[in-house]
Amino acid sequence: MNIERLFADQQVPYVRLVHGEVFTSQELAAREHVPGMKVAKPVLVRADGEFILCVLPASARVDLDRIARLSGHRRAALASESELQQIFDDCELGAEPPFGEPYGVPTWMDASLKADDYVVFQSGKHSEAVKIARTDYERLARPRVMEFARA
Repeated sequence: MNIERLFADQQVPYVRLVHGEVFTSQELAAREHVPGMKVAKPVLVRADGEFILCVLPASARVDLDRIARLSGHRRAALASESELQQIFDDCELGAEPPFGEPYGVPTWMDASLKADDYVVFQSGKHSEAVKIARTDYERLARPRVMEFARA
């Protein structure tokens, strides 16, 4: 998935952020000097064999029990690295963008991100990120908005 092409096609203004390699969303927040609440962290979850891309603030964690209940499944677990590589095959491992639909995976967004005017996220590479309006992110990702993050 080419993020910049998606933004151009949909006429979404964005800021491209180039930095040294970072490997966690909290490192991204520190490197770009933005609060962790404004960094959209994608977490791939497997709920009884079905994948869900859960997007939440970098400063939060996914409540897997809540994901299982909300999805109507018995249990939910974090996807393995090999599953991440298989689904997001055009991205560096751990630098996936918070868009599941282009990869055939539904996107869920934690409601806490609605408080932000913008979000920052990696664009498929450990050394690049983008900043866009949160409303534009929602328009493009079309996530299901729920509460599933915990501090």
